[in-house]
Amino acid sequence: MSNRMPVLFVSHGAPTFALEPGLAGPELTRLGRQLPEPRAIVVISAHWMTRGTVSVTTSAEPATIHDFGGFPAPLYALQYPAAGAPDIAARTLELLQQADWPAAPDASRGLDHGAWVPLMHLYPDARIPVVQVSLPYPCDADTALRLGKSLAPLRDEGVLLVGSGSLTHNLYEIRHPGSDASEYVREFTDWTRRQVDTHDIPALLDYRRLAPAAERAHPTEEHFLPLLVAAGATGDGEPTTIIDGGVDYGVLAMDTYVLGEFSTTAY
Repeated sequence: MSNRMPVLFVSHGAPTFALEPGLAGPELTRLGRQLPEPRAIVVISAHWMTRGTVSVTTSAEPATIHDFGGFPAPLYALQYPAAGAPDIAARTLELLQQADWPAAPDASRGLDHGAWVPLMHLYPDARIPVVQVSLPYPCDADTALRLGKSLAPLRDEGVLLVGSGSLTHNLYEIRHPGSDASEYVREFTDWTRRQVDTHDIPALLDYRRLAPAAERAHPTEEHFLPLLVAAGATGDGEPTTIIDGGVDYGVLAMDTYVLGEFSTTAY
């Protein structure tokens, strides 16, 4: 078994996922117990895009950002007190610069809900240091894939790469909790599972043309792009583990993908 860390794509759904774990939350907690213990986590979230640069958090104590409005008060009281990892941030910046990205440190940025909400389930005790990397803006599927390739060497250094988005993300069609999944959500989810499982990168890059109801599943692309980052950090022939997280609010597919082999051997 290789010592290389796997790569995750996690669906973080709505901010209320922090309080309402549904099917996906316990599955993430179980996964966190099965994964090898990482030195640090590097998260690429749909909720941080920076124009003209790729930014990396360098704070030793990143704040918990409540970057949403109109939700129940208990959600704003939640904190995810993971430490930062300035050394891993420096290494991440080095890799990005070597790959010709215009990369820059950000000493003031904390962790947005695309990072801390799923991590509350994956590592509830916040014991693993966390660094966040922005998506460049503008960003398309090819750009996201290239970003993942640039970050891939971190896998051999004990770092867990996490792309955090949502397998489907049409907020215009949100329904009541407990609603049945829309048919188009199931069709898009099934198609994406097949492409990821077979590592069909050309199909994933062309998903907006090839996948059923792609533009309905993703009126904008930012929540699908972290999956392309995760795929870019993964090589041909690496196995895929698909964790079914169900569908929240009728339209938010909550699957998690584990890309690459893993054992419980700790670093």
